Amino acid sequence: MVRVFFAGTPECAVPSLRRVACAHRVVGVLTNPPAAVGRSGKLVHSAVAREFFRLKASGVLPESASLFVPGRLDRAFYDAVEALRPDVLVCFAYGRIFGPRFLALFPRGAINVHPSLLPRWRGSTPVPAAILAGDCETGVTLQYIGEEMDAGDILAQSRVQLDGTETTGALLSRLSLVAADLVDDVLVGVERHTLAPAAQDHSQATFCGKLCREMGLADWSNPAVVLERKIRAFTPWPGLFTYKDGERIAILQARSCESSFVPLAPVGTVLAADKNGVFVQTGDGVLSLLQLQRSGKKPLFWRDFLNGSPLLLTGRLGV
Repeated sequence: MVRVFFAGTPECAVPSLRRVACAHRVVGVLTNPPAAVGRSGKLVHSAVAREFFRLKASGVLPESASLFVPGRLDRAFYDAVEALRPDVLVCFAYGRIFGPRFLALFPRGAINVHPSLLPRWRGSTPVPAAILAGDCETGVTLQYIGEEMDAGDILAQSRVQLDGTETTGALLSRLSLVAADLVDDVLVGVERHTLAPAAQDHSQATFCGKLCREMGLADWSNPAVVLERKIRAFTPWPGLFTYKDGERIAILQARSCESSFVPLAPVGTVLAADKNGVFVQTGDGVLSLLQLQRSGKKPLFWRDFLNGSPLLLTGRLGV
């Protein structure tokens, strides 16, 4: 049985860690240090660290398994990992780039779990990128870690069909379960020496960058279909929001729709409200707002929102 060193941080990596721990031998786990959360700034362990503690307490992980939460990857860290005599690295969203000194510690290779069908959507945000692009399918790729990000040889892929209703949060949860199965299969291939790596077609590569809070500001000159995709792609973060009379309004659900309105109103204009929602003029088509949230308030469906704050959905949004 190969000796696996696992690296990951967020919740999406937890199913893979759990599967590896149950079916293979995990000698160490690497994750980011505790981070401050909420208004209190309380330090909280990463999802992977919390799962490590659960697996160890339940006896799934051996007592000898080590947890690493270094602020930086230095020589002392490398020496400690080397002492574990790992065979292979499995990495899923650890959050930092590994250098050659670290990758050289794994004689059977360093494997990355990437939630897209590489070479499409190399980079840090492949799930929202697929939603924003209106892709009909995405998936999970396991590939060797190389010098260039997400460009290593492919070991396995699993495809997932999209129906155009997915949010980033829901889709990433779904892909995390697919990833766990794929990781298990690939580690069996490592043990049996049956893997057949395939080079990526670099000419077909597409790329995605980091999200930032400012991306969530609704640009009403965008087409309605783009704004609807942004709502789903930016859920849970950064969300899509607009302003009315200086107050921030989060748009949690909406749909683009065929409009019978004459498109002469300025973009951002609230055109009407009926049983199907609140209709807002966009750069191309109309967006029907279905669920909204004022700052510091609970989410409300549009009818309840209008009952409590009727003046916030009149005139023109985004001003």
